[in-house]
Amino acid sequence: MIGLLQRVTRADVSVEGSVIARIGRGLLVFVAVHRDDAERDIVRLAERIVSYRVFPDTSGRMNRSLQDEAAGLLLVPQFTLAADTRKGTRASFTKAATPEKGAAYFELLVKHCHGKIECVETGQFGADMQVSLINDGPVTFWLTS
Repeated sequence: MIGLLQRVTRADVSVEGSVIARIGRGLLVFVAVHRDDAERDIVRLAERIVSYRVFPDTSGRMNRSLQDEAAGLLLVPQFTLAADTRKGTRASFTKAATPEKGAAYFELLVKHCHGKIECVETGQFGADMQVSLINDGPVTFWLTS
């Protein structure tokens, strides 16, 4: 699994012109599922998302996690992160999970994150989403399980 994590001051997701999810300070994580991912990958990515140290401590060093800060989490499914872009000018998605597996694993990731922190919002799997964010720092990390 892939999680493209961004520390944000705010972020929201809209579908068909309506905001369906919104957070203030926290993490926006775009999520992709590979065809070979297993359920252990869900657990590992959830652990990494909530405990990855991206927020500054009193010295300004990134030593605090989402759990430490009690900040918001916005999870957005984005299968294009699983693309193979090594050759040509068009991405190949043969390594991405099927839509059924991707949706199921995304929902399980949401559930695992809900068990660890309070504020979890989500995008809509399979929808044409518009995502707005203000990246704080900017701070962006590519996490894999």
